[in-house]
Amino acid sequence: MHIVLFEPEIPPNTGNIMRLAANTGFRLHLIEPLGFELNDKQLRRAGLDYREWADTRLHESYENFIKSCKFNCLYAFTTKAKRIYSDAEFDQDDALLFGPESRGLPPEILDSLSGDNKLRLPMATDSRSLNLSNTVSIAVYEAWRQLGFKG
Repeated sequence: MHIVLFEPEIPPNTGNIMRLAANTGFRLHLIEPLGFELNDKQLRRAGLDYREWADTRLHESYENFIKSCKFNCLYAFTTKAKRIYSDAEFDQDDALLFGPESRGLPPEILDSLSGDNKLRLPMATDSRSLNLSNTVSIAVYEAWRQLGFKG
């Protein structure tokens, strides 16, 4: 499966997600521009030595990612979705797309996807959002659980 970070901004979040990708066997895609350099000290600290084990791909743009990545279904995670993440039936070649920490995915990406491909994590009524690396972890483990933790 694929984890896709669209324009991530916070190095420790991406480092944590690299570590998650290395430990689950998911491929990590980073869509530029990034809010940091890949050799950032905080990114290295959060990713520990797992960074070397994560299968990480860098893409110049969202369009470049779409053209170059082979995936079955693209699921976008957004607080604006009606469908809960655990209602999706994930497949081995699906891609899980997450937006930048400060603003989420842009409308043009969300508008290009059907309602079934937009997922959210439930939260208390007055909550705005969860931390990106926590959200990715929850989604990855649900998808991996559905696949019988293969890999």
